Amino acid sequence: MSILDLDIIKGYIRMCTDGWNQGWHERNGGNLTYRMRPEEVEQCRPYFKATPGQWVNMGVQADNLRGEFFISTGSGKYFRNVPLAPQDNICIVEINEAGDAWRIAWGLEKGGHPTSEFPSHFLNHSVRKEATGGACRVIYHAHPANLIAMTYILPLTAQDFTRALWKSATECPVVFPEGVGVCPWMVPGGADIAMATSELMKTYQAAIWAQHGLFASGPDFDITFGLAHTIEKSAEIYVKVLSMGGGIIRQTITDDDLRAIARDFGVTLNEKFLN
Repeated sequence: MSILDLDIIKGYIRMCTDGWNQGWHERNGGNLTYRMRPEEVEQCRPYFKATPGQWVNMGVQADNLRGEFFISTGSGKYFRNVPLAPQDNICIVEINEAGDAWRIAWGLEKGGHPTSEFPSHFLNHSVRKEATGGACRVIYHAHPANLIAMTYILPLTAQDFTRALWKSATECPVVFPEGVGVCPWMVPGGADIAMATSELMKTYQAAIWAQHGLFASGPDFDITFGLAHTIEKSAEIYVKVLSMGGGIIRQTITDDDLRAIARDFGVTLNEKFLN
């Protein structure tokens, strides 16, 4: 048996594969992190490096993530290569007791670091852990083309994107009833975009990065991937409708329809996005 036989590692690899198969991860685009449960850490511990890597300061800090372990894709690594050689393309990192540095405990055997956007992931894990009482464990960044295309034509506001997505696919208000956040274009990988995104994620499960992609969160791989998949499917419908109708939408889901969906499915919609 090896670490690759453990359910948590197999589940992580499957999500990387699913994202690649959707076409959301060109070249080394996108990244995925998972905050491990204590029992999962203990299952993996026999396979950790005899000598862990050096501590690397992140430039951000979170008290509620002190001593945690994360599975992460590697910086510059390709999602398409994760199932072929997981030990070279993903890693498990440990967070120090100050909550401001990581070191590699397993993986990236041919060298490298966790994703360059790890600071963004880290702060968003902190925010979502707090917002969900510890339930959120997955942060996923992908480059879905239709959603990115929408950032070129819609005003970059949560209201405009939420309404467009809610009204393009009936299940959307059920899957993300709070709406989606929107972050203007920023240079990826640094503390500034990490802070801006984490502010949005205090309210939303998902945030859109203009001209870049999607940041999604959830308690497990299925729910997080399903959230991203639902948002991108709705974006695809919206883009096709505008293309087919010359920019004219003749009928859509009304605000009262959205309220009816929320009532029948037992969810609470963010009323500030409704007329």
